Amino acid sequence: MRHGKKVNHLGRKTAHRKAMLANMACSLIEHKRINTTVAKAKALKQFVEPLITRSKAENNQTVEKGTHNRRIVFKSLRDKYAVTELFGEVAEKIGDRPGGYTRIIKLGNRLGDNADMAMIELVDFNELYNAGKPKKKTTRRSRRGGGAKKEVAPVTTENKTDDSEE
Repeated sequence: MRHGKKVNHLGRKTAHRKAMLANMACSLIEHKRINTTVAKAKALKQFVEPLITRSKAENNQTVEKGTHNRRIVFKSLRDKYAVTELFGEVAEKIGDRPGGYTRIIKLGNRLGDNADMAMIELVDFNELYNAGKPKKKTTRRSRRGGGAKKEVAPVTTENKTDDSEE
């Protein structure tokens, strides 16, 4: 049983796993999408989403807390160019998103070893999915509440003929 085991070790020692996830996160921030295995993509999603949340929070805080967030993110990523990109372009684009910054799309199996492959991407940087829809601000509402009701046009009977009167 795997009670309480939240970390997928990915067949690696701790230092190797942390270095690999840091490198993959830097590549994801730089290129906005990468191809990898499904297991690594899921582990990367858990690794990178809290970092993106920290980068987003810098814009709403004082300078001291913003510097603190940068240092915490740098401790995980270990690449100052990726940190600059994350706190600049990425944080600006995902500023109003409440979460769910990455998307995993399964691609099928790899030819050599039949491993499940996936593409992980930053959601707001995909123009194909976002092109047809205008950006809208939504709020969560109850499904039971009475929303705006559509009016039904009354049925008219002008062309009805009555044969019984003739």
